[in-house]
Formats: sequence, C-alpha cells, structure tokens
Amino acid sequence: MYDDKTFNWDAAQFFRRLTSNNKLAQAEGFRFCEVSGLDGFEGALNEMQHATAFVCVSDSSAGYVELVNTPHTRCVKNVFLAMRHPVGDMAARNERMATMRELFRQYMTQLIIERVQIEQHCIYVDPRINFQEIDEYFFTGCACAYFSIGIDIYTDLRYNPSEWTTREQP
Repeated sequence: MYDDKTFNWDAAQFFRRLTSNNKLAQAEGFRFCEVSGLDGFEGALNEMQHATAFVCVSDSSAGYVELVNTPHTRCVKNVFLAMRHPVGDMAARNERMATMRELFRQYMTQLIIERVQIEQHCIYVDPRINFQEIDEYFFTGCACAYFSIGIDIYTDLRYNPSEWTTREQP
C-alpha cells in the first residue's frame, strides 16, 4: 500500500480492499475497477453490461507541489460509484443514490480508522472529502456519484548534485 521511497498512497488498492470486505458492497454486488477519469468511467459502464453496481477509482490524479513549509505534493484521487436501475424509474434511482451515500459513509468510517496509519508514512488526508451526485442524464439507467480525496504526500525537494550535469545558477 505504501512505497517508502516515494511516499505514495495507493488509492486503487485501498478501495479495492474496502469494496471486497464491505458487507453492503457485497450484498449489492459492487464490482471494483480502475478507470482513467470520467471518460474512462463512462467507458467502463458501457463495457460491463452484466454488472449492476460499480466502484471505480481513477488511475490519474490532479495536484500540485507546495514549496513552502514542509514540501509536499497534493494529489486528488476520484472514486466513482454507479448502480444500474430501470430506465425512467426515479424511485429506483433514488434508492440507488441512497445506497451509494451509505456506502460512501461506510468507506469514510474505515478511512478515519486508517488515517493514523497513513499519516505515519507522511501522507495526510484532507479532512474535507466532497461527495457529488452526477446528473441523471449522464448515463441512462444508472445512478452515478463520485467523491474526491485530497492527499498531501511529503516530497523530498533537497537539491541532489548527482541528478545534474552542472549546477544551475539563478
């Protein structure tokens, strides 16, 4: 889960484990997959016609490097949730959204427990995690939502002369 050299948090591995160990996810038949952003999420839904519920972690992330105080890199990972329902059945869609909200809540209870262990590796979870429901017309017959987790990872920005042919002067 951690790479001590680069201080990286593997969100895909984390949510794969949570999905396989969560009773609600098992009961509702959630299937885990990795995707590349929102377009990849839509593609995964199209390809998996036999599955009815999905947890998809994006293998890409947005972020930046912060040079002040303790240097760190901010990475934002997106986790997509989806549950199929009969087309046009808003009651079924609302039930699926309620299930996904509950699954999100249960995932966050586990993240709170594991946060201390994660922080021992100089990886800090942003306490604000946004949960967004996706418009009903994004994918017909499927209730969709996503949440984003900001992670601050210590970044070693010390100058290493062995990485350069000459020392750069300002």
